[in-house]
Amino acid sequence: MTQEEKQLLLKDLSARLPYNVKCRVIWDDTSDRILTPVELFGFEMNAISEIKPYLRPMSSMTEEEKQEYYDLTHQENDDIWAKCLFDKMADFCNERHLDYRGLIEKGLALEAPEDMYKTE
Repeated sequence: MTQEEKQLLLKDLSARLPYNVKCRVIWDDTSDRILTPVELFGFEMNAISEIKPYLRPMSSMTEEEKQEYYDLTHQENDDIWAKCLFDKMADFCNERHLDYRGLIEKGLALEAPEDMYKTE
């Protein structure tokens, strides 16, 4: 993994912390578990060899989510709204565990099983 990819993954995971994103964590001894980043705080970070979040592809949006996303991005824009539109779009995707940065395609994330985030 390149330094650029590590920074992208860290940036993405940091933004998803409030939404309890689940990650596959692999330790140096090849054992693995599914944890949220917050649950990782109790573990020895140096022993972790890989972290990959489970995300939903953008194509997995439900019709309701598509409508919400459309409504969010197609409101009348003023200068203040335009400045914070990306943040609102990112929050929308982070809350729903959507992969808007293409991490799955880059091999930095795993596609979430369909029911992984249903109870949240």
